[in-house]
Amino acid sequence: MITNQINERQQQILDRMALDGEIKIAELKEMFDVTEMTIRRDMEKLEGMGLLRRTFGGAILIGKDIALQDRTGVMMEEKMKMGLRAAQLIQKGESVFLDGGSTTLQVAKYLTPDMPITVVTNALNIAAELQGKHISTIVVGGMLLEKTSTLVGPVAAVAIAKMAFDRVFIGTTGLTIKHGFSNSNMHEAEIKRLVIEQASEVNIMMDHTKYGVRDLFSFADLGTVHRIISDRHPEGELRTSLEEASVQMHVCS
Repeated sequence: MITNQINERQQQILDRMALDGEIKIAELKEMFDVTEMTIRRDMEKLEGMGLLRRTFGGAILIGKDIALQDRTGVMMEEKMKMGLRAAQLIQKGESVFLDGGSTTLQVAKYLTPDMPITVVTNALNIAAELQGKHISTIVVGGMLLEKTSTLVGPVAAVAIAKMAFDRVFIGTTGLTIKHGFSNSNMHEAEIKRLVIEQASEVNIMMDHTKYGVRDLFSFADLGTVHRIISDRHPEGELRTSLEEASVQMHVCS
């Protein structure tokens, strides 16, 4: 416990979040019988300490969107539904790119064995999932990021620049109106940006905790994406801006 920096209630918030990876303000208000403003102040302090990241209506533990081993079990049911929906979009004969992430991994899980497509990926976990499914798979080389099991850098970029994709499925760690889609790692953001340039159709895989979150490196504006596959609709101005940018929303409830 970080007793010299946070109070007992704030520590209990962190303890609760450690179980699920995220928490809602409404849930905390009921749990502690305090005002919404009190909870928001708690979250603001914990965010300032780098312990969590606030989202619409709640917060997620910091790092859940970075380390693959930490996020694999978070919101698994929602990710499975999103993965199934994405896999259903893929047609025979297409070339598809899947980047690294616990949600895009679910796309690979739902691909039918012997499906006549070509999958390109920079993620070792996705390549491992496809092994044995008899699906043509290309793994781009590059520098290994251990936290996300992805291959990035100049070698990966050169390989991707020579390809063309019918559909790409990309994860994101944040989405805001001004900053667009973003990622916490500059190497991964660069690969995402390049993949989008080579794609006929761009699909973003993201859960609702990423709405309203701005990470350091922007890799796409709203208008460069064709579809978002998520577990919930965004709210307010963000939803309006996505509609104005003609971004399709596929919500898997």
